Amino acid sequence: MIAVDFGLKKIGIAQYINGIILPLTPIIRKNRNDAAKKLDDLLIAKNTKILIIGIANEEMQRRIKHFITLLKFAGEIKFVDETLSSKEAEEILQDRNNSHIMRKNGTIDSISAMIIMQRYLKSN
Repeated sequence: MIAVDFGLKKIGIAQYINGIILPLTPIIRKNRNDAAKKLDDLLIAKNTKILIIGIANEEMQRRIKHFITLLKFAGEIKFVDETLSSKEAEEILQDRNNSHIMRKNGTIDSISAMIIMQRYLKSN
């Protein structure tokens, strides 16, 4: 299973494997098509059967649903409320010396994807 936290600049990614949620390297968005190809490639490489997508407000829902049409992914897609997941990720990192770097390089987005995965697992 892969969870994603969509952003306009970065897509945070987390994987659930052997009972552990791991953050993966985020996708830095150049454009929608490039980001969709990179996500498709990752989903194939990880042999993903279920894609968990965090959704918050209506505007992002519209953007995410359009983005999904660009994917070739044929597995199951599940949506999870991502409300405040980025804030939770920020709180996890607030005491770290290099938190500003983690915000800039997208690590915080992948931590948010981990939180989205946790929410999905708790709800099932």
